[in-house]
Amino acid sequence: MKARIAGAVRTRPWLDHLVRAGASYQRQRGDYYAAGITYFTVLSLFPMLMVAFAVAGFVLSHNPHLLSEIQDKIVANLPGSLGGQVNDLVDQAVKSRTGVGVIGLVGAFYAGLGWMANLRAALTEQWEQQAPQGNWFRTKISDLIALLGLGVALVVSFGMSALASSNLGRELLTVIHLQHAPGVGLLLTILSLVLAVLASWAVFAWVIARLPRQPVTLVSAGQAALIAAIAFEVWKQVASYYLKHVLTSPAGVAFGPILGLMVFAYITARIILFATAWAATARENMLEAEVPPPGPAVIQPRMSAGMTAKTGAVLFGAGAVAAAALTRFRHSKR
Repeated sequence: MKARIAGAVRTRPWLDHLVRAGASYQRQRGDYYAAGITYFTVLSLFPMLMVAFAVAGFVLSHNPHLLSEIQDKIVANLPGSLGGQVNDLVDQAVKSRTGVGVIGLVGAFYAGLGWMANLRAALTEQWEQQAPQGNWFRTKISDLIALLGLGVALVVSFGMSALASSNLGRELLTVIHLQHAPGVGLLLTILSLVLAVLASWAVFAWVIARLPRQPVTLVSAGQAALIAAIAFEVWKQVASYYLKHVLTSPAGVAFGPILGLMVFAYITARIILFATAWAATARENMLEAEVPPPGPAVIQPRMSAGMTAKTGAVLFGAGAVAAAALTRFRHSKR
């Protein structure tokens, strides 16, 4: 059975590559780093929410009509005294918007740098690189630049995803009067999926190729990013189905969002790290290990001729004792 499996792996290059990638992923502690990325993702959620509340507070403070309209809708849709409590929270957010915003920005900055450092360490580990030992300040500046670059990549990705949305596509078709053309719904669905995969591919290629501490090949990163983008799109569909059915229960309303976020972040991190392991185990990236030259030969004799001083002294003492004993024995016989 083992021989048959080994033969199947040898005769199928893609399966051989998959086995190598899986072994490298496990050897380089992929699950461990994915859990760390998930932790920092959840940790950064709270300061980001604080920033969002601060922004909402600034917007509502300059638009009293919108504020009162939102409060009326909260009271109308939430039962009992819960609506009043939520409105009190809204008022508090508007009043303390500056302090909440500053604390949120500081927290988001700290959590974002921790998240980026952990992600870069995980990617560097999957590429089996040695992390350079630079000074702490320079490393944090590098992580900040990488975080800003990732933010730009995400903005581009979100823009492509917005273009891929069915509503925008239908609006464009309405403008050119093709909204009722046969097969237009299927065409929009396929187009949205293709654009979503391309958007994810752009982000993943940038993450796999540019976030490790040392430069890597773009070709391998691009191929691995395509695999990650397809897997991520499938996972998004599964996650949306999960949230749609879990959030309908009372327990799901209370715990579903945070658990859903943790599971989504963990699986996404595993997809990225496995794709990185796939890129790192490509044939063009598997360099032969350097064997250091042997040290200089040292010839040492295994046997020494002659007698050491210690051995000579022992033999001399034994001979003297034997001679004295023999002389005394002769005198006693006379």
